[in-house]
Amino acid sequence: MSRDEKHALLSFLAGCADRAFELQKAMTALQGLGPDNGGDGEQKKAEYLESWLRSFGIDDIEHVDAPDARVSSGKRPNLIVRVPGRTDRTLWILGHLDVVPAGEESLWRSDPWTVTRDKDDPDLIYGRGVEDNQQAVVCGCILAAALKEKGIVPDMGLGLILVSDEETGNAYGIQHIFRERPNFVSKNDIVLVPDSGSADGAFIETAEKGILWMRVEVEGFQCHASRPDEGKNALKAAAAMILGASDVEASFSARDPLFAPDRSTFTPTKHEANVPNMNTIPGKEVFYVDCRVLPCYSLDEVLSAFCLLAEKVAAQYGVSVTVEKFMEEPAAAPTAENSAVVTGLKKAVKDVLGVECRCGGIGGSTVAVNFRERGIPAAVWALIFENCHAPNEAARLSFAVKEAQVFASMLFND
Repeated sequence: MSRDEKHALLSFLAGCADRAFELQKAMTALQGLGPDNGGDGEQKKAEYLESWLRSFGIDDIEHVDAPDARVSSGKRPNLIVRVPGRTDRTLWILGHLDVVPAGEESLWRSDPWTVTRDKDDPDLIYGRGVEDNQQAVVCGCILAAALKEKGIVPDMGLGLILVSDEETGNAYGIQHIFRERPNFVSKNDIVLVPDSGSADGAFIETAEKGILWMRVEVEGFQCHASRPDEGKNALKAAAAMILGASDVEASFSARDPLFAPDRSTFTPTKHEANVPNMNTIPGKEVFYVDCRVLPCYSLDEVLSAFCLLAEKVAAQYGVSVTVEKFMEEPAAAPTAENSAVVTGLKKAVKDVLGVECRCGGIGGSTVAVNFRERGIPAAVWALIFENCHAPNEAARLSFAVKEAQVFASMLFND
């Protein structure tokens, strides 16, 4: 009976591309930008998805919302959705509701907040968030709806975890859920995070580097550009710090072939505005460094190395330089290749897509680390282009459908 139900479910999902498009259109228009990214949060997107799921008779929806006075709703939504199976085991699919800003909109071929189909390839869609991470939300939702619509009860239950705040640190998202519901995932459950992968489905992410974001503040003395000797040029000192990041990176020289790139990376990124006019030497500069650190190093080692660089630059330019942690996420132990989630995922990908999977690590961050650091194996897998955060972010409707079929296959013990 299970084999027949599995076949019926996979066949039904094969025809769900239009349903996937409907969800993508609605979610993109609702944006879901968190307050740290200049938005009003994820509440409207969460309300839409809850209503959509309830329309299919999915009523086991738990709210674990995080208070946040910075958004008009006063909260950041987190939903735990359950569709029961024949056993008490659950296959969890996690998707995040927030997206990043569109960036420079002139680089987009269309409105980033309106999903458009490619005129020559209608399976291909464009819009902010369609890959990161709405595709994960879509595949989970269409699978949940299909189970209810077809009246199928698989061997394992299906759980959806729809969280806020993934793009800016997880404090109001998965970390809040674990604080409030520390045991909501059982030790025999399977956790999947469709937030990284490859277009051919052959890559399973089982490890992530540690992450350290640093805020660097340089204090000099502002003066007129025609009399530079009267001031302390904070921009020149900041430039020395930025260039020095490469030297610090070189001192952390370990290589690990599990990851690509196989080294730790220390990358200057955001720079805050300084003086508004051309003929003033700035007295203050603030910029940020994004560090992706191999597990063999501690994040405190990296911070100490940048503090030593700051001391040298401060002495050379006669300024003060402060380096402080902005966000940190230490590396967790990798998910073992012989774990149930990895072996089950490999089998399902082979059965549905005919693809043999390999395992590896990434420098990017997913919520999988929040499970791994609690001793819960989690696998990260998706059919994606890896064009998240880019202009003209793209995804395929067929990718969402195939992901749902892979996860559906994992629900059955055969």
